[in-house]
Amino acid sequence: MNVSKVSRRSAIFLAVATIGLAAVPAAHAQQASPADAIVGTWQANDGSVKLDMFKEGPEFRARLLYGNQLMEADNVTFKKDAKNPDPALRSRSMKNVIFITGLHWNDGSWTGGALYDGSSGRTYNCQITMQGGKMNLRGYISALGQTRPSTAWAANSVIADMSSADGFPT
Repeated sequence: MNVSKVSRRSAIFLAVATIGLAAVPAAHAQQASPADAIVGTWQANDGSVKLDMFKEGPEFRARLLYGNQLMEADNVTFKKDAKNPDPALRSRSMKNVIFITGLHWNDGSWTGGALYDGSSGRTYNCQITMQGGKMNLRGYISALGQTRPSTAWAANSVIADMSSADGFPT
């Protein structure tokens, strides 16, 4: 009977210790960095662009998922990168082209990036700021530029996209 009490106590202690140890990594897990706030899928408020922001090494980049000026008339097929200054890249599809590179987190904003405009073949400087949960992407040359506000594209909006005629591929 004495052995039974010891075994039961040992088993309970072992179970509690195991649960406690399993919780330690979660308790000490590092909070998501504010720099990672732009990581994810974003859609321009006017519906003209959908992009996937991601982090690669120390820099943030974006892959083009949709662009209304980069689609063929069927609104499903991506155009070729025909205006690219590099002739070797002119036959590639614009689908999933990494068009934002070099962004770095810098005191509340992402700066130092380059934005490739496939519709013109030009590359612009870019920076991103967040305001009220919206991402503001600014492409510019010198002081002249344009800012495009974008909202996070949630996975549950796929259902809405499938039933709407907004032109976004699903």
